[in-house]
Amino acid sequence: MGSLSKPFSLLLISLVLFTNLEPIPFAESASDNTALVYKGCAKQAFSDPTGVYSQSLSSLFGSLVSQSSKARFFKTTSGSGQATISGLFQCRGDLSNADCYNCVSKLPQMADSLCGKAIAARVQLYGCYILYEVSGFAQISGFQLLYKTCGATNVAGSGFEERRDAALQVLENGVVSGNGFYTTSFEAVYLLAQCEGDLGNTDCGECVKSAVQKAQVECGSSISGQIYLHKCFMSYDYYPNGVPRRSSSSSSSSSSSSYSSSSSEGSTGKTVAIILGGAAGVGFLVICLLFARNLMRKHDDF
Repeated sequence: MGSLSKPFSLLLISLVLFTNLEPIPFAESASDNTALVYKGCAKQAFSDPTGVYSQSLSSLFGSLVSQSSKARFFKTTSGSGQATISGLFQCRGDLSNADCYNCVSKLPQMADSLCGKAIAARVQLYGCYILYEVSGFAQISGFQLLYKTCGATNVAGSGFEERRDAALQVLENGVVSGNGFYTTSFEAVYLLAQCEGDLGNTDCGECVKSAVQKAQVECGSSISGQIYLHKCFMSYDYYPNGVPRRSSSSSSSSSSSSYSSSSSEGSTGKTVAIILGGAAGVGFLVICLLFARNLMRKHDDF
């Protein structure tokens, strides 16, 4: 199954090694890219009497922020020896370079205020995340569940599970063909998935498949769900009345065309209804005028 069957070098959050893995109210708006989703901080803090760790971390953050104006994913290391710190950032695949930079530039200060001098940390915003670890930090599986949130509304019955599961199958296939990022709507379900930028297509597909299975189990008949694993995440939102148009761009042409088609059909239906309604109103007015005219003629005959 490739590299995902082995420990990763950047493995940051586990229930044993991390404390304060706190859920944050999930950002529903796609434009609210800098809203905090969750954070994970290592229990252990580094001892830094000479400031060498702080210098390495500051240099790492500087490199990550500067690269975020050019790319949506970047991994690097800073420092040397025991003070070596590895880290990366990733932005959601539909963000522009400017939006990515705006998102990532907020993460260093947030990591510092949320985790202090933790030897490893991960801070996840709606549109991007950052993670770092000091050399020698323990490792976890790429399929490790870091965070989940499920919609409070349940929609059991009415074929919901069948629709959702069919849509999730489309997501599993699409993220592989989409080279690690995919978003689309299918059967009134809006879906999004993304893998860490250096993950191969096969491993990405396996990771998202694992996330999908966890969503089905963890969220049950919830109207929406978001599952964050160490190396990928996915989300789904069910809209019984049809998926609304979204301002963010889609990575797939099929997704874009389905949005356009859906919107076009809705606009056409409204236009026809307006025309028919207007014609009916004019017809009714003509009938009223003719009736009044006949009454006046009868009155004149008297």
